[in-house]
Amino acid sequence: MSARTSKITAGRVGLYIGLAAGTVVMVGPFLWMVLTALKSPAEVATFSWLPSSLHFENFVIAMQAAPFPKYFLNSLILTVGETALTLVFCTMAGYALAQLPIRGAKGFLNYFILLMMVPFQIILVPLFLLVKSVPLFGGNDIFGQGGTGWLNTWWALIVPLAMAPLFTFLARQFYVTLPPELADAARVDGVGEIGIFFRIMTPLVGPALVTIGVFQVEAAWNAFLWPLIVTSTDDLRPLQVGLAIFSQDPLNVQWTYLMAGATLATVPMIIVFLFAQRRFVEGMASAGLKG
Repeated sequence: MSARTSKITAGRVGLYIGLAAGTVVMVGPFLWMVLTALKSPAEVATFSWLPSSLHFENFVIAMQAAPFPKYFLNSLILTVGETALTLVFCTMAGYALAQLPIRGAKGFLNYFILLMMVPFQIILVPLFLLVKSVPLFGGNDIFGQGGTGWLNTWWALIVPLAMAPLFTFLARQFYVTLPPELADAARVDGVGEIGIFFRIMTPLVGPALVTIGVFQVEAAWNAFLWPLIVTSTDDLRPLQVGLAIFSQDPLNVQWTYLMAGATLATVPMIIVFLFAQRRFVEGMASAGLKG
């Protein structure tokens, strides 16, 4: 065996060890969540790796502790609504920044990049006040005073977080890789910009749509802080907020039922990624950082 072959083999062994360690780190918390969901409350109080017996009834009890079917439906509506708005408006904005001769497009792009660096917690209070002051909603007058605005409505849950700078930036990065000659040829044939966007350019960035969609679905499905702040009834609260019922008492957290609910909440995301995996990987590989 040559030194080169030995070196490659050693490198591959190191790579496999690193990948295996990364797999354990990524999968370990999920396995621990599932195993905890199958334990009895007494077993959770004392450390143990595996449950002595499998308590599948924990999932039934967890679902009966609160209106979780309603929470699941609310999360589904929230996720579909936000993702639909994202795929329409963020891709339009990304296409405009990438392909249209807009004066100051570079400045707009830098602005979106700066917005990506702002933590959501910083804009939480201003965003809440903005939602509360929407004119002519929730008893507000034309100046946005006197009522609750969009608070405790689907508008507050879906609209404010549907169009994030990250998704506009990602869309722009995909559209900028397309040759502008395609759009120019369509304009010569008399096709309008809307037609160019929907009929010519967007079909060429299918992996981009899947990538943005998966990111937004994950963010919307796992949303907790914003729905907790803008909702006050079970009719609108999504699944992640509903799970907090098991940890209302910090001294008596119902870990088995909390983990059972969290496991059920994770299953839809796993299914989404399995179906979108190939396109998602293609999208991430072709995103690039072309200026």
